[in-house]
Amino acid sequence: MDERLVSSEADLQESYIEQSLRPQTLAQYIGQDKVKENLSVFIEAAKMRSETLDHVLLYGPPGLGKTTLATIIANEMGVNIRTTSGPAIERPGDLAAVLTALEPGDVLFIDEIHRLHRSIEEVLYPAMEDFCLDIVIGKGSTARSVRLELPPFTLIGATTRVGLLTAPLRDRFGVLSRLEYYNENQLAYIIERTADILDVGLEHEAAIEMARRSRGTPRIANRLLKRVRDFAQVIGVDSISTELAVDALERLQVDKLGLDHIDHKLLLGIIEKFRGGPVGIDTISATIGEESHTIEDVYEPYLLQIGFLQRTPRGRIVTDLVYRHFQMEVPQND
Repeated sequence: MDERLVSSEADLQESYIEQSLRPQTLAQYIGQDKVKENLSVFIEAAKMRSETLDHVLLYGPPGLGKTTLATIIANEMGVNIRTTSGPAIERPGDLAAVLTALEPGDVLFIDEIHRLHRSIEEVLYPAMEDFCLDIVIGKGSTARSVRLELPPFTLIGATTRVGLLTAPLRDRFGVLSRLEYYNENQLAYIIERTADILDVGLEHEAAIEMARRSRGTPRIANRLLKRVRDFAQVIGVDSISTELAVDALERLQVDKLGLDHIDHKLLLGIIEKFRGGPVGIDTISATIGEESHTIEDVYEPYLLQIGFLQRTPRGRIVTDLVYRHFQMEVPQND
């Protein structure tokens, strides 16, 4: 059989599974209660007025469900969603092609919107405010500006780094929603729901154990469940017990707080090489071999959330909690 065909079928099956794991309505969406409550009001009000929903900015750490929430908003409004990302829009013409293809009421979802080029932002402003597009045709003395009318649409932007958005772009969003980390019970519910969809037997305490190590993030919770499922399948058991979950998670190098080997390298590197800090992010990056923006976007938010790391004007500092976590003696202040 053609290997490309097998690969394509496998990709389609994986895509179908991922889609089935995603909730389709606000009622099915777990967590983010305040965000859901507000969005349900805004959506209902827009539908009552027969208007498009105002532009929405979703921000917060990665893996909390921004893409899923964008799809749900489109479903609740009863419209189509078109998806792209900031890095994929390289020229103003790329944005123009996306915008002119929209139908009235459609949702345009731009992931990583903070990575849009400034010249593209300038094209986006009139599209967001007046539903029109100003295109320059020709060059030099023959150049002329043409205004194209666009159908009313809702732009949903998602970002993990809201501080990198320019003020003019941020101010054009009518709804700003910050997604917060999930608590243990919410993550356990998500894990049990995913296990049910994947037809995996799962003890409740095993779900709690995985939730505890998921860094408050549904994406990580589902990933851990899939990997623990692999261990269960290979050893030939039908249900994931707490003991199996703990053993599999230890093999995956995920400790009781959800810290993995990269977190350990980062924290222990600051302690052992820089006496606990302060140390700059670029120095940490060079020390552990990870890109600085990866550290800032993926690892730091959770470490800051649980109080393991502090940012200071001089750099990063580990707290006493880190020493206790690694069962090390807490240094005495001079």
